[in-house]
Amino acid sequence: MGDMSMKEKSEAAAIDFSTNVAGDFPDSLYDESRLTGFADSISFPTTEEELRDHLAQMSSMKKPVTLQGMRTGITGGAVPNGGHVINLSRMNRILGLRRDSQQGAFFLRLQPGVLMREQIWPAMLKKEFDTAGWSEDSLKALDEFRSSGTYFFPPDPSEPTISIGGMTACDSKGARSFLYGPVRKYVERLRIVLPDGSTLDLRRGGHKALGRSFSVKTDAGRLIEGQLPTYKMPNVKNSAGYYVKDDMDLIDLFIGSEGTLGVFSEVEVRLIPMPAVMWGIMVFLPSEEAAIRFVKAIRTYGKTLACIEFLDCHSLDFMQENSKNFPHISEEWHTAVYVEYYGRDQDEVEKAVMEMSERMVQCGGRDDWTWVGSGWSDLYNFKQIRHALPELVNGKIAELKNKEPRITKLGTDLAVPDSHLDEMMSLYHKGLDKRGFNYLMFGHIGDNNIHVNIIPKNFEEYEAGWKLHLEWAKAAVKMGGTVSAEHGIGKLKPTLLKIMYREHEIRQMQQIKRCFDPENILNPENIFGEGRGR
Repeated sequence: MGDMSMKEKSEAAAIDFSTNVAGDFPDSLYDESRLTGFADSISFPTTEEELRDHLAQMSSMKKPVTLQGMRTGITGGAVPNGGHVINLSRMNRILGLRRDSQQGAFFLRLQPGVLMREQIWPAMLKKEFDTAGWSEDSLKALDEFRSSGTYFFPPDPSEPTISIGGMTACDSKGARSFLYGPVRKYVERLRIVLPDGSTLDLRRGGHKALGRSFSVKTDAGRLIEGQLPTYKMPNVKNSAGYYVKDDMDLIDLFIGSEGTLGVFSEVEVRLIPMPAVMWGIMVFLPSEEAAIRFVKAIRTYGKTLACIEFLDCHSLDFMQENSKNFPHISEEWHTAVYVEYYGRDQDEVEKAVMEMSERMVQCGGRDDWTWVGSGWSDLYNFKQIRHALPELVNGKIAELKNKEPRITKLGTDLAVPDSHLDEMMSLYHKGLDKRGFNYLMFGHIGDNNIHVNIIPKNFEEYEAGWKLHLEWAKAAVKMGGTVSAEHGIGKLKPTLLKIMYREHEIRQMQQIKRCFDPENILNPENIFGEGRGR
């Protein structure tokens, strides 16, 4: 894991300005949003030192830099618009492990290109790591890890190939955020390279703002001071703009900043004990109304409910038509709700599931309409069904883009308070059905974060879909919600950010960016660009 040939190391260390990016690295010009760009040059650092050198060189030339990991984002954040691309996929080593006896947790040190499901999960479950270069303290912690119970990293984004750097840059959430919260809760330390090549080392609890004022020193001793924006963030799952609050930990300013303030060279994450018992249940219900009543009935019950996922009738039909691996379902099964229950023992989980079953029946569900599994393997298979859905949608958008290059992914990421779920769902249906769009809705209904994906027939429908998205965003903000719950703003959605925040509040965000990136080198069009719908 992370091994490279001498040739690859040499290529990574140098910036070859003669490289034909479009010809040699065509995949680097787009991400899963299907927005397409262009670049003058590209480099693949493998160490923090190389990353510092590449950034310092671009900064001296005042050349904009687009940061990339696995390009799994769907807001165009990794798509270059000229300038240089720094791809972090080869910074993919697990650097060490430490034990904190006071917190009862283990902490993994990771380069930003480490992949969640291909590297982190297998290593944790099998307790096998590539320990080349690890310190004696890390090796000692590994012995403790192997003799302990099973630990895990709770965040669970839908994209299987996401990297830890991308997850941290967008403060990813995913299905289990209903119980465990966002990535930021599990990031303990960041090493950050600034555009001029200087570095920050931020450990949670080590650097805090005083009210909305902050100051922090680089490793070289340079003092950076500023004022945090004055806005108040919505009380919902949120990834729109910079995370700010009074007396905040400064590490949280960088988490979710979408690569606009600095580049992560190391991310240390907290692992927590895995629940002893884990059940996954796919509940099919006779109508969408019944599914929403079921969600409301179960989401306030107990602390064992880890996730609540929603798949509308169009999502179920879409998967049956486009996936060979999706099981056949009865025509009576209109809408699906997938839930997971975690607990300390079998009795605790069984009690919660029995309570859930009673409410399911009250809402029109039946035991013989329900799929039940337990243990990591069963849950993984259930998740594959849910995780396959956005990938299938992305593939369909890619097909449409071949016919109409101006089309990009057209999906919402709005979230509203619990009290407004019915109202938001009604608005979705009113707008979609009036226009006769081909669409599907799925997502994290436990957090009222439904992703409406419109599959346009042509560019005219695509444009109409964006206008509808703007209408929904305005309504969500009036309800106390957000325009982006988990995907960020990127290059596609700055127009939505302007709906959520006032002009002077966005200027305050831009002033924060100038504190750390005075020449506007890093991802200059992310968050603050023109965006769609202008």
